[in-house]
Amino acid sequence: MKVVFLGPPGAGKGTQVEIISSRYNIPKIVMGDILRSEVNRGTELGKIVRQYMEKGELVPDEIILQIIEKHIKGLDSFILDGFPRTLNQAKGLEKITKIDRVVYIDVPDEEVKRRLLARGRMDDKPEVIENRLRVYKEQTQPLIDYYESKGILVRVDGVGSVEEVTGRIERALGLKG
Repeated sequence: MKVVFLGPPGAGKGTQVEIISSRYNIPKIVMGDILRSEVNRGTELGKIVRQYMEKGELVPDEIILQIIEKHIKGLDSFILDGFPRTLNQAKGLEKITKIDRVVYIDVPDEEVKRRLLARGRMDDKPEVIENRLRVYKEQTQPLIDYYESKGILVRVDGVGSVEEVTGRIERALGLKG
């Protein structure tokens, strides 16, 4: 099963990907972790990625797609977290492999703000959170529409306990009755 997880910042994607990945032994591919690893290891790719990150710019889609292709090559199943972020990336991914399901963890803006403020990270200030939500909506809403039109998007209510949300995801993916 090849699955993409989408959801706003603070929706619990990382937590849910971790649970589903370990519970069902499905490899997880977390774009942020891959990019940081390449940079930390000082690989050729890492040097290129670092240049964009240092300028605060997004790494171009063609580089991101090369990275993803390298990591999913030969895998029959995986969970993607943090990718795709744009419609262009989604279309590029489609040329590499067929995605079976897209899990959209749906959390209302007010709940997202509450969760992010509660975790107390330095960059979790109200104005920063507002901006992150705005950017997320601009970039991700087209993805939600795109995957919905393909009939592979499942919306999961992201409000509730971690286990409640996990159960909803398991049922949506047909992992549990």
